[in-house]
Amino acid sequence: MAAKLTDRTALEPLLAAGWAMVDGRDALAKTFVFANFIEAFGWMTRAALVAEKLNHHPEWSNVYKTVHVVLTTHDAGGLSDLDVTLAQKMDALAR
Repeated sequence: MAAKLTDRTALEPLLAAGWAMVDGRDALAKTFVFANFIEAFGWMTRAALVAEKLNHHPEWSNVYKTVHVVLTTHDAGGLSDLDVTLAQKMDALAR
């Protein structure tokens, strides 16, 4: 089980890259907008493979070319290193 994130400095680059803290939750959120549905779904597929390897799965939704992502570690009761890693990898996949 992942431990809750105590050193919050790892969040700073993510917040600078467009991630935001979720009101009322210890969670990060970001909305990714792609050129079209195929690009959005392709990104979700690649991100899903990363999430599966990490055994850490996002809360997300997709409408046409927009994907809204929320990351938190339910077992830890908030953000963990897994969320930081998955956010970094999602950003890299979106580049």
